[in-house]
Amino acid sequence: MKEFENRTALITGAAHGFGAEMAKEAANRKMKLFLVDIDQPALEKVSADLAETGAEVATLVADLTTFENVQKMVEAANQKFGGIDLLINNAGIYFEETIWDMPLRDYDWMRSINLDAPIYTMHEVMPDMIKRQTPCHIVNISSISGIITHLGKYAYHATKHGLLAASEAILYDMNMAGITNIGMTVVCPGYYQTDLHHHEEHRPEAFTNIMDTYYESDKFAARQKFVEEVITAGKPLEGFGPLVFEAIENDQFYLLPDGDLNDVISRRTLRILGNVSPHITIL
Repeated sequence: MKEFENRTALITGAAHGFGAEMAKEAANRKMKLFLVDIDQPALEKVSADLAETGAEVATLVADLTTFENVQKMVEAANQKFGGIDLLINNAGIYFEETIWDMPLRDYDWMRSINLDAPIYTMHEVMPDMIKRQTPCHIVNISSISGIITHLGKYAYHATKHGLLAASEAILYDMNMAGITNIGMTVVCPGYYQTDLHHHEEHRPEAFTNIMDTYYESDKFAARQKFVEEVITAGKPLEGFGPLVFEAIENDQFYLLPDGDLNDVISRRTLRILGNVSPHITIL
């Protein structure tokens, strides 16, 4: 995808962090924007700021953990702008906990937004992209945690590895089917100064934590403190949007913006090839 002006971008998780940065860059390239987030006040602010620059912006407040809501989102975007040319699946959450301590509702929440939502959205968007045959692109925001593994992140690793693997398989399927008008990029960043440490403020009702003592425990408090510390100490977001759009222009599938983590990726790959069992001391 080389041309962006007057094309339509659908961006999920657009009110904060990566989503807001990519929305700014899409606006700079004079795209029409359909921005989606669960955080209404923040979404309205981002929309208003972009509209002041002259961008054509429409918004939708939505919880994308259900297929029905994803369908409504895609229908609304199509009705507003007549088709989606650039899909950016960015909405997601992050926290850590062991499998024996984390309530399954938290795993279900993370899987629903980090993995199910982008797959549902691609399922709904791609048929029209294929039918129109114009240059289109899909960006899936995975994580460096979709390539490497570490302690405490079993649920996050499962969702982010799953999104990367699904994206690779979808690309294979497009190649075999002769679908050449849709490009795909998977972004695998490390820690950045996003809004992920505020995830509890946006917990959907379906995953409510009421009447569970875990959420009043020291473990939960430590979990929240850790997420806040690593996110606020992360890398600045400046330049992230242009970096992603450069990858789109170059039809670059893998985008790993943190070169300092390449050694970790290499070591994990060599351990797998050498049949060396995972162990925290040799991460």
